Amino acid sequence: MTVGAPAASSRFHNIVRALGNRNYRIYATGNFISLCGTWLQRIAVGWLAWQLTHSAAWLGLVSFADLFPTVILSPIAGTLADRRDRVAMIRSTQFLAMGQAITLAAMTYADLMTIGWLFVLSLAMGIVNAFNQPARLALIPSLVDRPDLASAVALNSTIFNSARFLGPAAAGFLIAHGSVALAFAVNAASYTVFYAALLRIKLTDLPPTGARRRNFLEDSLEGYGYVARHAGIGPMMVLLTATALCTRGFTELLPGFADAVFGRGAQGLAWLTATTGLGAMVGGVLMASRGEPAGLTRLVIANLLVMSLALIAFTATTSYWLALACLFVAGFSLVVNGIGAQTLIQTAVDSAMRGRVMSLYGMIFRGGPALGTLIMGSAASQVGLRLPVATGALLCAGFWLWARLRQNRIAASFEGS
Repeated sequence: MTVGAPAASSRFHNIVRALGNRNYRIYATGNFISLCGTWLQRIAVGWLAWQLTHSAAWLGLVSFADLFPTVILSPIAGTLADRRDRVAMIRSTQFLAMGQAITLAAMTYADLMTIGWLFVLSLAMGIVNAFNQPARLALIPSLVDRPDLASAVALNSTIFNSARFLGPAAAGFLIAHGSVALAFAVNAASYTVFYAALLRIKLTDLPPTGARRRNFLEDSLEGYGYVARHAGIGPMMVLLTATALCTRGFTELLPGFADAVFGRGAQGLAWLTATTGLGAMVGGVLMASRGEPAGLTRLVIANLLVMSLALIAFTATTSYWLALACLFVAGFSLVVNGIGAQTLIQTAVDSAMRGRVMSLYGMIFRGGPALGTLIMGSAASQVGLRLPVATGALLCAGFWLWARLRQNRIAASFEGS
């Protein structure tokens, strides 16, 4: 016990040290509250789409509308994040997102909501998030000292996944004891807290002035070339694409699993999503306590396999409680894989390219699940929910083998010097 205590203390110190950065502490607090509202709304949107249609295909389409705009707009958004004030960009997107949540609440409360309007409003939110995400991802290194970057990236993901646990739990309660409209209204209120936090952040570093004088299209395309040439970032983006396309979309199909497979309703959906988030939160805390990128390549690749096996087990079981356990493991491995990959990329990327590279990361992170969910949702309408998710997990296991054979080369690029 005395041997392990110093190590545990050191790991806890890494988290405390990251939060000791004033700007990051303010940002993290506001971001956590806003993300709780965001996850609350995602559950409410999914449940409303299911109640309006009882169609897995529509679940996929609504998710696609929310996530896919990032694929189209990320080159523009990433270049803007390298040229403009990132905090100001985030404030603008938060204001627009609050307006979307208010519209959802008002239309649902007035019983004017249709699946068509839900699709359009989800698309609007997807466009807002396409500009929001690159700025948020590229902002993190500006909020902390360099030695704290790995812990800050992991903490940021831990905050996201803690919200992924608390937001759905709150959604289940609000929908069951209040209404879907109330859930949307609570999310709208959460944006005001984050907006106020952003007003208190003071930064001294600005995007390089040279970036403002370049041709915009040339500047955007340069980011893709940089990723393709990098011996570590390129393969890591391939792995992230496989994960996003083949496995991440399962969360958007959980309304169908909760109702049609397990017969548990809105509360069952909340617990399926919250358990996934709880596993992710535990994984995030463990990653935040590491405090260094050494050994991350091996960890990222190993958890790709664990996540695939957990999802295969989830689709094979008829027990709701075993399904929850599988989702806990899947959530844990998903976030360890994602945090590890993002940390490696953030620490390796040239600072002048950060916005564009992270916009590509964001495009994969949001666009991949959008396309994957659309394919899974369409297939589920024909063959049921289980087979498409299991097939995606099997494909992801194939990419694990591809990465495992290249593990030493990828690790050398990120961790060799």
